[in-house]
Amino acid sequence: MSKIDNPDISEAANYSLEVARERIAGKKLFVLTGAGLSTDSGIPDYRGQGRVAKHPMTYDTFMGSFEAQQRYWARSFVGWSRIASALPNPGHLALSKAEAQGKLHALVTQNVDGLHQQAGSQNVIDLHGRLDQVVCMGCRNSISRLDMDNLLQELNPSLVKDEQVEFTPDGDADVEGTENFIVPSCAKCQGVYKPDVVFFGESVPVQRVEQALAKLDESDVLLVAGTSLTVNSGYRFAKQAVKSQKSIVIVNIGPTRADALANVKIEASTSLALERLLVD
Repeated sequence: MSKIDNPDISEAANYSLEVARERIAGKKLFVLTGAGLSTDSGIPDYRGQGRVAKHPMTYDTFMGSFEAQQRYWARSFVGWSRIASALPNPGHLALSKAEAQGKLHALVTQNVDGLHQQAGSQNVIDLHGRLDQVVCMGCRNSISRLDMDNLLQELNPSLVKDEQVEFTPDGDADVEGTENFIVPSCAKCQGVYKPDVVFFGESVPVQRVEQALAKLDESDVLLVAGTSLTVNSGYRFAKQAVKSQKSIVIVNIGPTRADALANVKIEASTSLALERLLVD
């Protein structure tokens, strides 16, 4: 059995791991991660294999009415505790180790859970922002999600967090009867508080995209881990890699939008595959 053979991974995936390891050896790696990386930490994927597709609240809906903001924050108040208590899994830890060994030129994540940083990764571009921060849409004043949670608890003391409800990668939980939920306004300007993440229908900040694309331009290989690349904010990196004639390696369970563009596709859990792929 070779260094990366594993009985929990299919024979085909083990072969793909061998091929990918040779392809990335000594190369500058640009890693793009998605929700599939965090499923083994107990955070569900919107589109994971076997899951019913979720339709998260859009930016226009959230900003369009106070009722939508009530609904979002009531649901997030319940779901946030599951996000906050999640711990990094072997996939996150493998990427942190690879960074410490000097193998990663860039780590860009579509996730908003902060688990890469918890795992010890130092240089992370949070493409879609961080759920542990809240920003005022008026004056841009920022507070921590913990402070927001405390405000929500003070204003809604009778609301009980049901740990059994279903929730999503952005902390949104299935909660009914939110019309009486009290939402705090910004302490500085009375503006609308929004989690500091990119909602569906909202654009990723241009400066953040340009920073990530510059890192990709300096890299040799694009490694995609745990994302189907359904949304354009992630798929753009695969298209740019092809345009720049860079190798693409994908680790994901289930099909991705860039499978036809990939040089190697590893059909395996990121928790099982990444350490064998990246860490000496």
